[in-house]
Amino acid sequence: MTIAIACDHGGYRLKNVLFKELQRQGYKVKDFGTYSEESCDYPDYAAKAAKAVASGECDKGVVVCGTGIGVSITANKVKGIRCALCHDVFSAKATRNHNDANMLAMGQRVIGEGLAIEVLNAWLSSDFEGGRHIPRIEKMMALEKEQL
Repeated sequence: MTIAIACDHGGYRLKNVLFKELQRQGYKVKDFGTYSEESCDYPDYAAKAAKAVASGECDKGVVVCGTGIGVSITANKVKGIRCALCHDVFSAKATRNHNDANMLAMGQRVIGEGLAIEVLNAWLSSDFEGGRHIPRIEKMMALEKEQL
């Protein structure tokens, strides 16, 4: 499985922790930046990771900024992406089980490194339940086809 990962300057340190954890577990990880703590714009990097997941280049994606909010909103603008902002294990499991989230967002200023790894592992190890959740996801994704 290939995991896309990206961050802005506010998530740089946590992205590197998660990157190393993913590699340690044997995942192939594609890093879409940023590569320093120099100020940058989160949409530039979150969009690259989201597009890689949407295109099938990567199977899942993880994005990090200071709060996780900006990168999650950005990722969700890409057609086909269901990015969930999670800072607890229950939500990470639930978003895979019920929403089939293909991306995970976290905030470096919100969560500690140890808990972030637990959230990541819960998200990666949880499967989509299907069943009653399928029509709900279909309704959600149909919104992408609507025009303003």
